Amino acid sequence: MAAFTERMAPVLAFILVLCLGETWAVDRGNFKTCDQSAFCKRQRALKPGESPYRALLETMELTNTRLTLQLINDNNKVRLLLELYRLQGNMTRVKINELKPLKPRYEVPDVLIKEPPTEPLALLSQDENGVVLSLGAESQRVIVSARPFRLDIMEGHDVLMSLNSRGLLAFEHLRMRKDTQAEPDAEKKEDVDPANQPEASKEEDEKIEEGMWEETFKSHSDTKPNGPSAISLDFSLPGVEHVYGIPEHADTLKLKTTENGDPYRLYNLDVFQYELYNPMALYGAVPVMLAHNTQRTTGIFWLNAAETWVDISSNTAGKTVFGKMLDYVQGSSEKPQTDVRWISESGIIDVFIMLGPTPKDVFSQYASLTGTQSFPPFAALGYHQCRWNYNDQEDVKNVDAGFDEHDIPYDFIWLDIEHTDGKRYFTWDPHKFASPKEMLQGIKEKKRKMVAIVDPHIKVDSNYKIHNEIRSKGFYVKNKDGGDYEGWCWPGSAGYPDFTRADMRAWWASMFAYDQYEGSMENLYTWNDMNEPSVFNGPEVTMHKDAMHQDWEHRDVHNLYGLYVQMATAEGQIQRSGGVERPFVLTRAFFAGSQRFGAVWTGDNAAEWDHLKISIPMCLSLGLVGISFCGADVGGFFKSPSSELLVRWYQTGAYQPFFRAHAHLDTPRREPWLFGPENTALIRDAVRQRYTLLPYWYQLFYHAYLTGEPVMRPLWIEYPQDPATFAIDDEFLIGKDLLVHPVTEEGSRGVTAYLPGKDDVWYDVQTFQKHNGAQNLYIPVTMSSIPVFQRGGSIIPRKLRVRRSSTCMENDPYTLYIALNQQRAAEGELYIDDGHTFSYQKKEYIHRRLTFSNNNLSSVNLNSDSQFTTASWIERIIIIGASKPSKVTLQTVDGQESTIEFDFDASMSVLTLRKPGMNAGEDWKVMLQ
Repeated sequence: MAAFTERMAPVLAFILVLCLGETWAVDRGNFKTCDQSAFCKRQRALKPGESPYRALLETMELTNTRLTLQLINDNNKVRLLLELYRLQGNMTRVKINELKPLKPRYEVPDVLIKEPPTEPLALLSQDENGVVLSLGAESQRVIVSARPFRLDIMEGHDVLMSLNSRGLLAFEHLRMRKDTQAEPDAEKKEDVDPANQPEASKEEDEKIEEGMWEETFKSHSDTKPNGPSAISLDFSLPGVEHVYGIPEHADTLKLKTTENGDPYRLYNLDVFQYELYNPMALYGAVPVMLAHNTQRTTGIFWLNAAETWVDISSNTAGKTVFGKMLDYVQGSSEKPQTDVRWISESGIIDVFIMLGPTPKDVFSQYASLTGTQSFPPFAALGYHQCRWNYNDQEDVKNVDAGFDEHDIPYDFIWLDIEHTDGKRYFTWDPHKFASPKEMLQGIKEKKRKMVAIVDPHIKVDSNYKIHNEIRSKGFYVKNKDGGDYEGWCWPGSAGYPDFTRADMRAWWASMFAYDQYEGSMENLYTWNDMNEPSVFNGPEVTMHKDAMHQDWEHRDVHNLYGLYVQMATAEGQIQRSGGVERPFVLTRAFFAGSQRFGAVWTGDNAAEWDHLKISIPMCLSLGLVGISFCGADVGGFFKSPSSELLVRWYQTGAYQPFFRAHAHLDTPRREPWLFGPENTALIRDAVRQRYTLLPYWYQLFYHAYLTGEPVMRPLWIEYPQDPATFAIDDEFLIGKDLLVHPVTEEGSRGVTAYLPGKDDVWYDVQTFQKHNGAQNLYIPVTMSSIPVFQRGGSIIPRKLRVRRSSTCMENDPYTLYIALNQQRAAEGELYIDDGHTFSYQKKEYIHRRLTFSNNNLSSVNLNSDSQFTTASWIERIIIIGASKPSKVTLQTVDGQESTIEFDFDASMSVLTLRKPGMNAGEDWKVMLQ
């Protein structure tokens, strides 16, 4: 019977998760609305008005590093402590906590890469109404108003941002429950200042029944031993109509107003085939919002890991273009304004205000706080082939051979949960994957790699080493009664390691050592799924909020769990190589800072056209908050795509940062060659386009690692003063020099792309046809079309000899594509390193500036300290928008000159220089006469 139960557990778990939704559709009833979340309902019931909080100016202390000031709530006399910091890099930090809480409130660790360096605040003026402090450059200052408390950040005469201007600051203080006999122990009594305790009121007693001390959702009860602890603060953004960010939501790039529905929710959840165009929470949460207008870009980083809701309102919402024009004609003096309100269940208010002023300044500011995108191995930018599940080693071998037979490159093949021994992670099915090293060696010989899934739910089984070690070390999350927390997931009954513990993460990392993870090799990488965490029989398919992570409730840390899982896994991959090799880890759940540890994807999407479309704004939103390495399951995870949809998805995915096909267990097989020769050819062409551009992708990821700028970016990042770009999310830029408008409509015969920049020109990368910027261009399309344009004034390196994997192309030659704009020089970069180790951190790389100006093309070293050599050479130079020269001469680093053969296509103004032959890592100059 026990054996039968063990065999059936995963099946029962699978049936359970299927029951979470109707046929392939999210069951909204499994997930809370704001009205069903007691703290959200409570806070949202507060309406804008005069704030009960005032600043006690006599308590102000100003030091070299910060200002502190007490606030008092005049309704209940509870005091708060405000801390204000001016940070290096044009940022301001505001922290608000209880002055004397009953017990410590949670402050998020491990997300900031260091304690942010401060700059001195200077007191400009002070009276009984408030204080004015200088923020340094450009007449920036912060005004602290006393009654009611309010903060205004100004530059000159302009208000950049206001805090508590609508009076929605709320801070639910920790308190003893009035309707029980429980008394704090003597020690706690001594710690509590009676003056800080609120006056008992009938109003508070009445609220006890409203989910303050216990809350029920469906069959689940959430005990709240700490009682109500929610926090809220409003921000007003004068002159702003466009706000972005706060992923993850399946919604448009420009965030919508929320007055007529739920706020945007940030609470990592396993949402079974999510709906589109709504504010429901999904797998990840990054509490960062960007605001943009033609004058400035700013950002708000709300550092809180508890369940969070974000309300957005605007005084221009709902106005038609005609209505706005009418305001203008009639001389309406109403300035556009967006108001944002953040509400979190617990913790403290800790907010970073990033003042830009440019989009790239905001990226730099946020990167200085939470770090940049990890620099992935070169091969990780290639194509990934996945499904749930490849059946056995023979299946893997046949799929691998199929790519060679059909001449389609790929770099990684993936194994989902069925590869394990009964959903015991770090193991292999003894029958289907009996010789994992032999399988991995076969892939390695073709210079390819594998990813295997390792989820953070651990099968409760006394014969399973991983479980026994975690239990013996006391590393599992505990339930509210102190026992190990258990829930249902793929293995059946499972425990959940407490990844908030540094010692637990260190132990987990050690499990990736080759002598611990049996059957693993250096070409095996990792996928962390289900790390929201997913608990099939838990409230909202996740962990109970009153579960315990040592001293903290799960409610305090929930959105951090996935980040910690990926952090520990990436560290394990680094350690197994002695710190030499870069890791590759894909995660489904994420938080601010997750960019430091690998890639994310948009979760369990569906084979529908709208899901293809939404992949663009979803990845754009992630890029805006630091997570560049984003992709969506090509073809859709659920359901079966038509051949047209599959082809269009490959064409789109080939131009998104993380490029992986994936499919559900119950879907028909969909390897690229199973849809007939014509579609195979179309998919092959899309994948090969990806591989030719890998040098450009790699250079952009290096740049993202250095600066925090997104690889895949909205048009407004590069054209911040062009309002026509502000809401575009059906096309995007890769870096600043490639514009992509994928075909995402069924049966499409044409798309209209906006080509930005009144002084720019754009060239179709297939036909080399030239188009002026600042226009909407209609582009007829066929099934082979992927509308991609190169910006005039750019140089993009490609490798045109596509082989079976990116590693096979390592020493192949480059072709440089130079797109001219007669008004400016053309520029680009070439970055080369070994593609897989951390040696680039020791300046072992080639980084060159390519410039075409005055008919001269030159390559110069961008870092004289760097040391690296390459066998790759320049095979071809294609100059688009050129005139025919009489002669082309190459001058090499040793001063030697030679003549280069060329062809000129007068009909397209394209000049091709054939086999110039110089090494890609050397100085050289090509002169056109």
